[in-house]
Amino acid sequence: MRFGMITGITACLLANALAAQSTIQVSRAVYVERADASAGANAVRAIEPATQLHRGDRVILLVESVLPENGRSFTISSTVPARLAFEKSSRDSYEVSIDGGRSWGVLGQYWTGRGQDRRLVSPEDVTHLRWRFASRRVVTRPVRITYSARVR
Repeated sequence: MRFGMITGITACLLANALAAQSTIQVSRAVYVERADASAGANAVRAIEPATQLHRGDRVILLVESVLPENGRSFTISSTVPARLAFEKSSRDSYEVSIDGGRSWGVLGQYWTGRGQDRRLVSPEDVTHLRWRFASRRVVTRPVRITYSARVR
């Protein structure tokens, strides 16, 4: 089951399309954060490639892309696998979706529900993330984005 969860999460990440921007190359990786529990408050945290995930594990997902050489703006999107609850992104400017990518908003400003059920979207509701890049000049280094999530 653990191997199946890793395989499923990896498959979800690799299946993300960049729609009309197929010339952009994207790679993804999944890491799990580990801490030495015997060290108490002084525990050193480290990340390692995810081979086994357990409920409650903190996962770091890395999305890396080479910028297009044409200098155009572009967007990178990523599915948050259903087995994970989104926590935060390494970039301040990002949008989230809670409905599979049909609509987008910003956490803290994005509402769901109607009437008495109306509430702000929480990070745990997120199904997709999207980062927009205005490419005004050619940059040769890759764009690296990380986001963290907890295994449900």
